[in-house]
Amino acid sequence: ASISLLLLFTAGASLIKMASKRITQETFDAAVRENIQEFEMGPEEAVREAVEQFESQGVDLSNIVKMTPKVSADGPQDPIHDILQALDDLQESVARSHPQEVSAHLARFCEQCKQEKACRFLAAEKGAYSTLLEAWKLAAAGDQGLLLQALSALSALTDGQPDLLDTQGLQLLVATLSHHADSARVTCSGIRCVRHACLKHERNRQSLVKAGVLPLLTGAIARHSHCADVVREACGALRVMTFDDDIRVPFGHAHDHAKMIVQENGGLKVLIEAAKVFPDNPSILSELCSTLSRLAVRNEFCQEVVDLGGLSVLVALLADCSDHQVGVHSCVRELVKQVLSALRAIAGNDDVKDAIVRAGGTASIVAAMTRHLASAQVCEQSCAALCVLALRKPANSRVIMEGGGAQAALQAMKAHPQEAGVQKQACMLIRNLVARSEAFSQPILDLGAEALISRARAAHRDCEDVAKAALRDLGCHVELRELWTGQKGDLAP
Repeated sequence: ASISLLLLFTAGASLIKMASKRITQETFDAAVRENIQEFEMGPEEAVREAVEQFESQGVDLSNIVKMTPKVSADGPQDPIHDILQALDDLQESVARSHPQEVSAHLARFCEQCKQEKACRFLAAEKGAYSTLLEAWKLAAAGDQGLLLQALSALSALTDGQPDLLDTQGLQLLVATLSHHADSARVTCSGIRCVRHACLKHERNRQSLVKAGVLPLLTGAIARHSHCADVVREACGALRVMTFDDDIRVPFGHAHDHAKMIVQENGGLKVLIEAAKVFPDNPSILSELCSTLSRLAVRNEFCQEVVDLGGLSVLVALLADCSDHQVGVHSCVRELVKQVLSALRAIAGNDDVKDAIVRAGGTASIVAAMTRHLASAQVCEQSCAALCVLALRKPANSRVIMEGGGAQAALQAMKAHPQEAGVQKQACMLIRNLVARSEAFSQPILDLGAEALISRARAAHRDCEDVAKAALRDLGCHVELRELWTGQKGDLAP
């Protein structure tokens, strides 16, 4: 048995290795050239054939620039990739310390980096990061325009490549954000670099937090509360600090970072105050609500949101969204989803559950689900929010039932039969509504709940347990099968 397991592990490792095989840009370009010279293919066909051949061998070409080479009378020429030409020009101008030339080449390099990930990867392989640091230092003499371009180029290069950030770059980044805190444009570009450097990179997150980036992020929102771009970027960076998305580390400091943002930097107050500045900007309000959700990680934080007036803001936003035409403003639907997510997060506190119900939150949630029935995400978040409000709260369950919450949830199940998230949250809501209030079982069954829950159970494996629990608490017959029972003793040979 141990030999079989070893063989299975080895085979799995081989498959993983095959799926992650990489080649250099030079190898790919040489294969294209060979297709033209040896097999007399046209340039486009040569590229297409090279792609097919490498992919058939399990090679990952996501970091390869697939450029069609030019063919002259002397034969195919090695492709001069635009990103490398821009980098060469930038390196020369930096070496000459000529700010005007550096500025022009930075802008060109930045645009090339934004084309695709493969361009950024190729530039990084050829030393672009160190070149940008030198340009950044050149701008430190006081040329704010050059500084902006250097930061923009760095943020473009590090998009999807957070490993590039080193200690020197980290220190420069924090120092720049600190020294140029009054400049909205520099702040915005610098924070974008922070976000790119921290996404899926736990070491960078922890290093930047230790270097003091959190007060710079919350301070940017407070200082530039009327600048939508700064608020949007700072919210994104704060959320990334609470992620646990780096598979290379066993565990991260997401919870600790959220605590620091709230307790040491007044994060909740900063976000709630900023929301009052943008009453007619659904996009920015979505960012603020999404960030609020990421920070409501402790019981006392949920209560703090209420104490700071955040609950009133959330309920008002949900009610105001009813004034917009459905289907015309997609950003309004996104705002509704994020408000629902925030309500769901803070409802983890039992006292806040009651506060939400007293504030009319249940009626607004049901209205939002009914109004945006075509949106699976809104339906899922609505059911999830009502589910949390009903948990261990019979009085809240009654308010939800009287407000049509169960009916709205079942309508959502009918509208989105293929959406496992909607089906699962609706089943959990039904279960919570009847778990401590048996009187609600028959009215819910009369709405056709049994058939819908059974259908969800059959269609989605993720719904198996919650669907069975809902059917059981509704008083329906549920067949409980014991698939396998282990017996004591050794396995038979």
